[in-house]
Amino acid sequence: MSWQLTNAVEDFLAAAGDFLRAERARNTIALTVTQSLRADPSLYSSPLLGWCTGAAGVSAAFLHTPPFPAFLTAMDGAVASALADELVPARPDLPGIAAPEDTAWSFAGAWRERAGRDATVRRRERLFRLGQLSWPDPRPDGAARLADGGDRDLLQDWLSWFGTETELASARDFSQTIASRLSYGGFTLWQAGGIPVSLAGQSRAVDGMVRIGPVYTPPEHRGRGYSGAVTAAVSQSAVAAGIGEVLLYTDLANPVSNALYRRLGYQPVEDRIVLTFG
Repeated sequence: MSWQLTNAVEDFLAAAGDFLRAERARNTIALTVTQSLRADPSLYSSPLLGWCTGAAGVSAAFLHTPPFPAFLTAMDGAVASALADELVPARPDLPGIAAPEDTAWSFAGAWRERAGRDATVRRRERLFRLGQLSWPDPRPDGAARLADGGDRDLLQDWLSWFGTETELASARDFSQTIASRLSYGGFTLWQAGGIPVSLAGQSRAVDGMVRIGPVYTPPEHRGRGYSGAVTAAVSQSAVAAGIGEVLLYTDLANPVSNALYRRLGYQPVEDRIVLTFG
């Protein structure tokens, strides 16, 4: 087996695209992030991507777009250890990884031996796939609308607050992310009483699939069903557009959101763990 690393998205997809698409739901992050990079190469700085090839072809892949944790597909312990060997010189400051649990701990053990950095659990996630959509009942007041250029300041604030609350991203300038998503209708707002009260994002469509997120409602508007309504609205739009796989991730430490998405018709696919190297 051997790992190949590259900064070129097209080279990565040419080699590993079929492997990723064979389980497109489980590899949604890799597929949607690379699609975003193809559309706007400036969206992520210094991306690093790679795939492992063995006798049967590509068996594993990863991608890293700082400052986020690296995404790893499922892989056995030997392949994970070999990846750690490659990443110590290439990404010595790797902040963490997101992977199926067995893969994550195999990589973390190798990373500790090679880089001298221990892993801590930052988050446990569950991937959900939409089955039959069910709207919240009762449906809250208001209606959905696509965000536009006039919402940039609101989107900057809400994305920053979401990142702080979930510890997924520190407060930073989201202007590139906002511009990219506005270009394809990637933010939907639920508006009630004449003001926006909740937000749902959506990835670019790729291979018949979209991933919903982030979903955020400011504290003063919570408890009124707005998060469920805006998620249902985005989900319905995706289905109406012919999207075959509508996906989202939840934090397993948040029973409220996990129960909400099940009520909307989302069904669990797999669990993943996010580890931080400190």
